[in-house]
This record gives sequence, structure tokens and C-alpha cells, in this order.
Amino acid sequence: MSETILTNTRLVCDDRILDGTLLVRDGRIGAVEAGRSAHPAAVDCDGDYLAPGLIDLHTDALEGHFVPRPKVVWPDPRAAALAHDAQTVASGVTTVFDAICAGGFDQAKSIRRELFGVMLDAIAAGRPLFRADHRIHLRCELTDPDVVALVAPELARPQLGLASLMDHTPGARQWRNVAHLRTFLLGLGKSAEDVEYELSERAARGRAAVAGNFDRLAALLRDTGIVLASHDDTTPAHVDLARGAGCTISEFPTTQEAAAAARAAGLTTIGGAPNVVRGGSHSGGVAMGDLATAGLLDALASDYVPASLLQAVAVLADRGGRGLPAAMALVTAAPARMAGLADRGRLTPGLRADLVRFRLVEGTPVVREVLVEGRRVF
Repeated sequence: MSETILTNTRLVCDDRILDGTLLVRDGRIGAVEAGRSAHPAAVDCDGDYLAPGLIDLHTDALEGHFVPRPKVVWPDPRAAALAHDAQTVASGVTTVFDAICAGGFDQAKSIRRELFGVMLDAIAAGRPLFRADHRIHLRCELTDPDVVALVAPELARPQLGLASLMDHTPGARQWRNVAHLRTFLLGLGKSAEDVEYELSERAARGRAAVAGNFDRLAALLRDTGIVLASHDDTTPAHVDLARGAGCTISEFPTTQEAAAAARAAGLTTIGGAPNVVRGGSHSGGVAMGDLATAGLLDALASDYVPASLLQAVAVLADRGGRGLPAAMALVTAAPARMAGLADRGRLTPGLRADLVRFRLVEGTPVVREVLVEGRRVF
């Protein structure tokens, strides 16, 4: 029997911070107790916080390791995936749903089609080497005419746990304000002429593709039992579409109206942690901090910055008297529940000993140690 005793730590429990000791036995949490252990083999945690390992339901960070610069594709998929895994655990994340895009919404993203199978295979092949528990989140881009053909052959993959229905048509959802998208594209270095052409072409192609893809893809995914999410809901009508498609999650709602409609419809919401850290959306959407204050935020995902999860927890813990246990639940217990992972996400005896030890230095979280099933990985 393998045992580790972690003592002199501030345990982030469901409803309180407990100064105490946690026992790890054979990869599971064996006991959670108040007070210090006098056992000579106990590990002194120097008063650091000890929380469940973070669970990230949506991160695009994997793609950045495969395409670190425009038109630059890393030649070793395994190395790219392992670099992403290292970044993941260093951020305190022990379970990650790697968001892999099925289809692209513009010509510049056509590389996504070429890398789709490569990235899926890299996650499957890397599992014996990964330190975190990697699962797949299919980002199904409805504006791509071929998205159904891309997704259908991949649905038997055992790592697949979540899929989302996305529409990045200019003038809709995230980019409902075309001026924000124009500014974004100009910021990428594109000429004004190229931007105007892209906006026009993407809008026409996107509307036609979404109309043909939505019902077919929703039916295909609904029959698999995979957890299904809508994306960038902006209006109650979008939420109605999501509910009709079988979605249980509304990720990254762009307005408070949509988040309230999702709550009324029985959908849970995921917000972007970078939005919390930055104090607002980069594309003109609602501030996730405001949704949290309104009680309309159920979980956070890192979106494009893995380290933002723990940083957002620190921000929300101090906002409106929420406190650290409630803020931490947004990245542990809540996403575990939403993804159907009943074996993790809380400091409860019998659950997986996926743990993150950290301290706050002038409000900045510093990850000191990470355990996955009781084994130190960082």
C-alpha cells in the first residue's frame, strides 16, 4: 500500500478552508482531517493551500504548440502534445479537455483540416506519456461545409468526452458586432482590403453552411451520448436552439440575457477565465465577473491561457465575498459534474488524489506541487 501524508496545509474543502492534513492512499484520497500530523514521514506543506486538481473543459492551447507561428507547423506531433501537457500541469490542471477544431471558419485556418486527425492521434498516442488526464473536446465549426464529414469518423474515439456547436459567422454570436471582428483582423496585420473581402466572404459562406449543418450535426452527436455544448450564445433564441439540439452546457455566453436564458432552460454555463482576469471580453461580450456576481456562472474554462484558471479563482475569491471554496468549485467540482466525472473534483475520501498545492503571493497564485492519482507530476 502506497501512502503520502500532506500536513500543515490549508485544505480547500467544499464550504470552508480547513487547516489540516490529507492522506493519499493508493492514488485516492484516504482521509481529510483537521490539525497537523506528527507522523515522521508527513510532508510539511508550509501552510500552502491544497485543492482538488483543476478540470479544464475547454482549452485551445494544444493548437498553439502545433502551430506556434502562422504557417509554421511543428514537425513532431508527440513533442508538441508533450509541451502542451507540461504547460497544463504547471498551471495546476490535472484533467484537460483539449479543444480540437473540426473545420475552419476562414481560409487562414484551413491548416486545421490538415491537423485535425494529427492532433487527435497525438492525444491518443500520448496518453501513456502525459502527466495530466487528457480528453478530447471537439470544436465543431458549423460554418465549414464539410464539418459533418470530418466529425462522423472520429466519434468512436475513447478519449472523446465533449463536443460543442460553434458558429463564427461575421454578424453572429461572438462576432455579432462586425466592427470588433474588423479590428481583430486588422490587428493580425491584414490589409483593409483583405479584411473587407474576408468579412463579406465569410458571412455569405457561413450563413449557408450553418443552415445546412446544424440539425445534421446535432443529431449525429446527440446519438453518441457525448456531453454537448452550445457556444457563444447571444440571445434566448440561441439557447432554445441549444436545448433542442440536446445541449446541456452553454459555453462562453456573450450576453447576460443569454446566460439568464440558459439558467432558466436548465443549461449550465461555462465562462472564459481570461475574461475574468482581464476584466472583460476581448470581443465585446459580457464580463464573466458580472455573470458571477449575478449568479449566472457555473464553471470556468481556460479558453486560450491555461494559467488563467487559477488566476481567475484568485480574482473571484475576493469579489463580492464569494470566498475561495466557492471560487475554486468553478474549476473543480462544477466542471467534474458537468462532464460526468464523479471520481474527482473535491477533497473527499475515495475520490482520485488529483491535487494542486499553491500559495498566493500578493494575489498571484504560485503553483508549488501537482499530484495526479497521488503521483507527483509537477
